[in-house]
Amino acid sequence: MKSEGSRYALITGASAGIGEAFARLLAAEGRPLILVARTESELNRVAGVLATQHDVPITVVAIDLGRPDAVGFLARELERRNLQPDVIINSAGFGLFGAAHVLSAEEQVNMVDVNVRALTDITLRFLPGMVARRRGGVLNVASIAGFAPGPYMAVYHATKAFALSFSEALSAELAGSGVTVSAFCPGPVLTGFHARAGLTMGQRNHILKSLVAADIVENAWRGFERGQRVITTDPVAAGAAWFARVMPRRLVLAATRRILLKGQK
Repeated sequence: MKSEGSRYALITGASAGIGEAFARLLAAEGRPLILVARTESELNRVAGVLATQHDVPITVVAIDLGRPDAVGFLARELERRNLQPDVIINSAGFGLFGAAHVLSAEEQVNMVDVNVRALTDITLRFLPGMVARRRGGVLNVASIAGFAPGPYMAVYHATKAFALSFSEALSAELAGSGVTVSAFCPGPVLTGFHARAGLTMGQRNHILKSLVAADIVENAWRGFERGQRVITTDPVAAGAAWFARVMPRRLVLAATRRILLKGQK
């Protein structure tokens, strides 16, 4: 699929990190944007910067996707403004580090609401229109974490496994329809995600590599345009995905646990 300036892209989690990087990339390509995130001031900051650099329409919708009625509100707001996205990038999401029985149950359920329910709801609400028009697509930001269970990030890894499986299944269902569905599975990237997750500085230094969001989104977008079903960021991430899929589960669990715990103190 080719980017065309008349077709809107809806990006969730657009106020920072990977979502903001996608917004910058697509605005530079001349694509009108619908930017969605929880914090209106940060959304306006991103929209203001892009408006000074690129002559593209930018619509901002501030909504907490963890709310049960969030996607319904978003759909009604777009209908009111007569906006119909042709591309969706589901980038909103967060993680938490710690033993599941110790972490807040409410926060972990909210993670499922944002990472799974909102992603699914947005995809299913707008996908029928794309299929009817025989164009467009959905790029779901999963994670390399989706390939393996994650001790001490159990719920996060499970949500990303859902995003990966859901995207791959939709991709197969929609083969030949003109609509693309891809799962983007980045490895560790320097964003605010890890601080939000509660990882210590030692863990962040151990896990994080030199990649920043701007380094990876262009490759992800090109893979999406080519109709690639699963997109990883680099050979290391691709190797980790292969390891997780072919090795015995007990080895995968042990390796993931070791990686997440190293540098904890």
